[in-house]
Amino acid sequence: MAAPGRLVVCPTPIGNLEDVTLRVLSALRDADLIACEDTRTTKVLLDRYGVSGERVRYDANVERRVAPRLVERMSGGAVVALVSDAGMPLVSDPGFVLVQACVAAGLAVEVLPGPSAALAAVVASGLPAETWRFVGFLPRKRGELEAVFRVPETLVAFESPRRVGASLAVLAAVDAARPVAVCRELTKVHEEVVRGTAAELADRYGDAEVRGEVVLVVGPAPPEAAALEVGVAALRRLVDAGARARPAAGVVAELTGLSANALYRALNVPEV
Repeated sequence: MAAPGRLVVCPTPIGNLEDVTLRVLSALRDADLIACEDTRTTKVLLDRYGVSGERVRYDANVERRVAPRLVERMSGGAVVALVSDAGMPLVSDPGFVLVQACVAAGLAVEVLPGPSAALAAVVASGLPAETWRFVGFLPRKRGELEAVFRVPETLVAFESPRRVGASLAVLAAVDAARPVAVCRELTKVHEEVVRGTAAELADRYGDAEVRGEVVLVVGPAPPEAAALEVGVAALRRLVDAGARARPAAGVVAELTGLSANALYRALNVPEV
């Protein structure tokens, strides 16, 4: 019997094709099969570096159907390289189903380091990066978006260029003074990083036509805002357990030193 093959997860450039690593190119050359989010996009990279090889489509629409076939190939000894159109597979890109299937089948999964729009943006933003949260693409519903913008740590998110202005307006309504960086077309010819407060950038991008790939980086909430968020979360748990909001706010206020009125207003639950 042939020795089991393996999956090699290969990050690809997020814009500038020169950012591909030597290890990734070597893995792509050695692979028996390259699983691509879009075979046409990957072909541009492969042609640039003279890499040839069998390619198969592997995107979100087909991954549950294609993953078992790839696992079968690897179980027979094949090496499969997994790439997305840009950046690291699985990070807001297809690949999770295949990695899960490989783990379940006892196949080796090798992950190569490489370009990442999230990492590039959080560094370029100039905002605190000791602790940060990546949330993928921002939600569209206003309530969900407001909840995301209330996280206490630095926030990194992808956003459609058509929705940048609207999302910044929601953030400005949550906290107009929150520092933000709009990182656009990272590593490409027209790379741009615009920094300012949520209010300033909401005004700048309100009616602006934004083009290209966008990563938003939102600075951490002020300490008092972060403390309030923790207090509101505790208050919400009490209310969900059956406590009346107003008395429960008083209890949380005593334990945390926060304002009972501020907690109650932030909870936004009518007293019954």
